[in-house]
Amino acid sequence: MSGGMEIRTPYFLVDENRLRHNLEILKSVSLRTGCKILLAQKAFSMFSVYPLLRGYLAGTTASGIYEARLGFEEFGGETHVFSPAYREDEMEELLQYADHFVFNSLSQLEKYGMRIKAAGKSVGLRVNPECSTQEGHAIYDPCAPGSRLGTKRDDFDERYLPLLDGLHFHTLCEQNSDALEVTARAFEEKFGKYLSGMKWVNFGGGHHITREDYDIETLVRVICHFHDTYGVQVYLEPGEAVVLNAGELVTRVLDVVENQIRIAILDASAACHMPDVLEMPYRPPLKNSGAPNEKAYTYRLAGPTCLAGDVIGDYSFDEPLVEGSNLVFEDMALYTMVKTNTFNGMPLPSIVYRDGSGCCRVIRRFSYEDFKERLS
Repeated sequence: MSGGMEIRTPYFLVDENRLRHNLEILKSVSLRTGCKILLAQKAFSMFSVYPLLRGYLAGTTASGIYEARLGFEEFGGETHVFSPAYREDEMEELLQYADHFVFNSLSQLEKYGMRIKAAGKSVGLRVNPECSTQEGHAIYDPCAPGSRLGTKRDDFDERYLPLLDGLHFHTLCEQNSDALEVTARAFEEKFGKYLSGMKWVNFGGGHHITREDYDIETLVRVICHFHDTYGVQVYLEPGEAVVLNAGELVTRVLDVVENQIRIAILDASAACHMPDVLEMPYRPPLKNSGAPNEKAYTYRLAGPTCLAGDVIGDYSFDEPLVEGSNLVFEDMALYTMVKTNTFNGMPLPSIVYRDGSGCCRVIRRFSYEDFKERLS
């Protein structure tokens, strides 16, 4: 840290150079295709870096009223909002923030559409192309049977077309452009005939554009096809791609115990500080580690809460772990910082930023008051 400063673990470390690397890739796609790329704040809402992101992205997209306000006040540009169902008592405030409103159902479109149009805002409908390309958990598949997300073609009513400026589909999760191409084809077959009279189409998020093996040329081809064929503005709203590999969670070993296996108890909790580990579930990448038994010393890494399942995963190391050993979990900026919680009275990790020159500064430390004031 700058000036030899020691920061209490656990803490998130976000790196400017890695952010810029991702942003340059996204900007190049925009320049080549004319598409507009928005930050999906549900994945990353560290607004202190919004001035940097603003130079590369066209705006933000929000899933709730606080995200919409944050994007409007701190980012600027275009502010888009989508909700499976809007609240009447929030609509007037949302109208102050959002430029684009995307509805999930025809009933919601009927309830609010004319009001939104009268306020000079753009109106869209999220549709379900009924095309699953994911092989993971149904919880992340908006096209899974029984999904509440998006209007199916059989339920679409052409009488609502005069209200619509655009259509939105979002079906991907951490996927390459081949999945987009398949989905876009299904969307086009079901809804393409309506696009010629519209202003825009939104491909949603889940595009891993900044991943090393991502096929950008296919993405460019799909975007240009829609622009050239229908004359619509194409939007993308990635979250992960903006901050992929740009953040870390630094943690420390508090104790090592044994119960048939070696267990290292960390000051970072899966339940509190990286809940996707339990929800997805997944095994987060850890710097200088290997798979179980790949290296000489294998440990189960666990958190300090009372939850028996507060387990991050099994990893191996070249050297034994001892009290005070530092561990660095990688790719922790996305869907992690936004999901932290204070279960068991765990302090939230500090947020640290490393600028382009390598200098680190603490952006935010969290205190007892942050825990207390949200409870009563």
